[in-house]
Amino acid sequence: MKVAPSLLAANFADLRPQLEMINNSEADYLHLDVMDGVFVPNISFGFPVMKSVSKVVTKPLDVHLMIVEPDRWISQVRDLGAKVMNVHAEACTHLYSTIQHIKQAGMKAGVTLCPATPVSSLVDVIAEIDLLLIMSVEPGFGGQPFIRHSIKKVAEAREMLSSIGSKAELEVDGGVNMQTGFELAQAGASMLVAGSFVFGAEDPANVIRSLRAL
Repeated sequence: MKVAPSLLAANFADLRPQLEMINNSEADYLHLDVMDGVFVPNISFGFPVMKSVSKVVTKPLDVHLMIVEPDRWISQVRDLGAKVMNVHAEACTHLYSTIQHIKQAGMKAGVTLCPATPVSSLVDVIAEIDLLLIMSVEPGFGGQPFIRHSIKKVAEAREMLSSIGSKAELEVDGGVNMQTGFELAQAGASMLVAGSFVFGAEDPANVIRSLRAL
């Protein structure tokens, strides 16, 4: 199992030691949740913060844009050195074109689905994506309870990806802990985003290691 700790849950008053912890841990990515207060009812951080973070973190960046008109920011995300640019299907008027533009910019194209959006909505673009992110909470705030239906949704997504021989990562974000992580792994997830569970732990590096072992 790959693990992408979410910076949203970190202590921003003491950020550098936590970034160094991520560097020294077994984390596969650092997940960056960008919120605009429009697509989701919260505002997180923007490009000045992410640029500073990118200069310290040695792990690949998984940039999750919970924003309207994500196409406008493809070049800026690329310039961060991001490996994955992740956009919400619900926020993209022309999703196929957005996916192609992300890939043309040299990044892996990720597509995210909110809890109420069915996996079947991606049937016409599923072969084009490099990563599918299933939100197991409503996007916008960390620390929410896990939505149980997400396990079935992950299984459906795994079946869809397998049916076309896709090598795309199947990522899940929201309410991840050892129990839900185990169930998601059984359903077919290949990558877990964990925020509060990692950064709120006494030994975050050990939590990352434990999740990777699922």
